Amino acid sequence: MFFTDGAREIHKEISRMFGFANYKIILDWYHLEKKCKELLSMALKGREIRNDFLDELTPCLWFGNIDGAIRLLENISPKKVKNHDKIAELIGYFERVREYVPCYALRAELGLRNSSNLGEKANDLVVSLRQNHNGMSWSDDGSHAFASVASAHKNMELHNWIYCNDIGFTFVIHDVA
Repeated sequence: MFFTDGAREIHKEISRMFGFANYKIILDWYHLEKKCKELLSMALKGREIRNDFLDELTPCLWFGNIDGAIRLLENISPKKVKNHDKIAELIGYFERVREYVPCYALRAELGLRNSSNLGEKANDLVVSLRQNHNGMSWSDDGSHAFASVASAHKNMELHNWIYCNDIGFTFVIHDVA
């Protein structure tokens, strides 16, 4: 199971790398909500109108009702809209990510994850804390190399990698509670 931010490139890479396996991609709730806020801020006339509309839109998305969310966007009063292109962009986004939007409410009720926060935190611990200092710049190759070494170290695989040219790979089941 992969929690993503909706980027096409990530979905293509997952498909390329794990096409042999049974996998599921879920659009991370945080990123879905963030995308809605960003586009609606550009589309609607003011924060108050945006927030009122989000109060209607968010429950549709929380229950995985993409059709309902699109209907809301299609029927919003033109008096509230300052940029119709951004409304169309959000509708297009919903159509594109439809298959990755679960019923977040059901997942929450079952105690299942709706977020990539574990991966985001791991990135903070492994990479960002070291690389995001004033005056630092990293090449893509240098950044990937550092992330590889730091990850191997955090996973206690650095010795195996350096001396045995091997890294153990196992799936670990984490308690979601």
